[in-house]
Amino acid sequence: MTKGLFVTATGTDIGKTFVTALIVKKLRAAGYNAGYYKAALSGVEKTEAGFLAGDAGYVTRSAGMEEDPGKFVSYVYENAVSPHLAAQLEGNPVEMRVVKAAYAKATAEYDYVTMEGSGGIVCPIRYDSGAHILLEDIIKELKLSTILVADAGLGTINAVVLTIAYMKQRNIAVKGIIFNHFHAGNVMEWDNKKMVEALTGVPVIAFVKENDTEISMDADALAALYE
Repeated sequence: MTKGLFVTATGTDIGKTFVTALIVKKLRAAGYNAGYYKAALSGVEKTEAGFLAGDAGYVTRSAGMEEDPGKFVSYVYENAVSPHLAAQLEGNPVEMRVVKAAYAKATAEYDYVTMEGSGGIVCPIRYDSGAHILLEDIIKELKLSTILVADAGLGTINAVVLTIAYMKQRNIAVKGIIFNHFHAGNVMEWDNKKMVEALTGVPVIAFVKENDTEISMDADALAALYE
């Protein structure tokens, strides 16, 4: 039976895509049949040949996946704004049935599917007269547990505690926190780890430094996070 895990973050440009790529790469290198999926991707450059691969291209290249990156994303927008606004500007709003079908297709092909979110956890995916879909609605619809990517530096205590409080209030399971942009030996960043664990009850499960090529976590322990 296929297992899935959702990757979200405390905000935009925290490094979800970079961390997601390391996770998928780690699993595949260890022999796991691991795949990837993202419902909506905005801020993608458009050329005469069509949209460039964006986040999906980065993840698939990093993880050594040779498939067309387009198969891993359902909705692609050119405007670098939240998907709900990009859809209003460009048309083609997200439909939950399309996301569910695409995720089901991914789970039919891969044993471990890592789904990457858009922006932070409070991200409107669609918000118009036809439907209101928030990121949390997709997580719940697909019955996924999550991990939270956060910056290791100054301000992360507030960002992590508020994000996890929101997720717990919405009954979204958080399996762990990954600190990105980590600096080994940095006293403040180690204290950030201690404080977010104390204040949320959620463990920091991995540290990712700039330009890391592997995630500092055992592949079997990583696979155990998937449900």
